[in-house]
Amino acid sequence: MATAFKAFVNSPVGPKTTHFWGPVANWGFVLAGLVDLNKPPEMISGNMTAAMCVYSGLFMRFAWMVQPRNYLLLACHASNETVQLYHLSRCAKAQGYIGKKEPEAQQ
Repeated sequence: MATAFKAFVNSPVGPKTTHFWGPVANWGFVLAGLVDLNKPPEMISGNMTAAMCVYSGLFMRFAWMVQPRNYLLLACHASNETVQLYHLSRCAKAQGYIGKKEPEAQQ
C-alpha cells in the first residue's frame, strides 16, 4: 500500500504537479454550481452560464488530449458541464424560451 501511494505521489499526475492541483481547484466551480441550485432561476445569468458551458466543454477536450491524460480534470469539467447545462435550462425556462406550447385555436 505504501508503495502504491508513493508511486501516485511521484507520478506525472500526482500531487506534486499542476495536473493534480488544477483540477482540485476547479472543483470549486462545481460546488458553486451545486450551491446555486437553490437560487431562483431569475437570478441566473444566461450569458455567464453559457460561457461556463463553453469553458468546460473546451477543457474536457484539453483534459482528454493532454499527455498524460488528466482524468481528474476531465471528471471535474464533465461535472461542471452537467451542472451548468441544468442551470442554463432553468434560465431558459424562466425567460420563456423553453416551455409548454399552447395549442393554437383553430378557426
